[in-house]
Amino acid sequence: MVKGAMVQAAAGVHLVHGGDTNWVVIAEGDAVTLVDTGYPADRQRLLDSLAALGHRPEAVTAVLITHAHNDHIGSAQYLSGTYGTPVHLHEAEVPHARREFLHQVSSAQVLANAWRPGVLPWAVHALRSGGTAHVPVADPRPFPTAGALDLPGRPVPVHTPGHTGGHCVYHLPESGLVISGDALTSGHPTSRLRGPQLLPPMFDTDRARTLASLAVLEKLSADVLLPGHGPVHHGPVAEAARRARELAS
Repeated sequence: MVKGAMVQAAAGVHLVHGGDTNWVVIAEGDAVTLVDTGYPADRQRLLDSLAALGHRPEAVTAVLITHAHNDHIGSAQYLSGTYGTPVHLHEAEVPHARREFLHQVSSAQVLANAWRPGVLPWAVHALRSGGTAHVPVADPRPFPTAGALDLPGRPVPVHTPGHTGGHCVYHLPESGLVISGDALTSGHPTSRLRGPQLLPPMFDTDRARTLASLAVLEKLSADVLLPGHGPVHHGPVAEAARRARELAS
């Protein structure tokens, strides 16, 4: 995948490939919902992706976060502090975004898995991209309502804990899409697999809950998966979740 490349998944919905992590731009007219923001080092790519779609940063109505790892919240505080953009995520993830605690793969875990293909190159890239930088969100907010949010795309947050305690995917029923963050991916530098899969276990806070959350994904009616890592996947999301469970077992 070419870094900075964009793929249109539906009318007004684009997946952008950043530095090993994706974000999603959902536009309705001049208003934008941004889901995730990449690594801290992806900031210019993020701004360039908005500009390429004809949007200024001020057009971002809200930033929705799947989970508060650095490769997903890298520019959340920048947008909030510079433009007043609200940052929303699951209530269980709010203190994580503030960095009251950090649930993230440790250096010891990375070293223990250094023999696996791709792990060391990924770790070097993560360090250079700000993977261990201190980038808390000063004012992260829980979702204002249950169900569909009053934002471009009408995204519906769906709690899928495991990767982190407050991980959420975003279902866009009208577009038949699921933005899955790290609950279900389609590739990763540390994996030789291609297609729907879970991240390697070292990345999950609670692997059992990650596996259990696949049952939640199986219930979502959608035919396009926009993952946090890897390319767009076309096909029923329920089948993608089942395939990931089979591979994990």
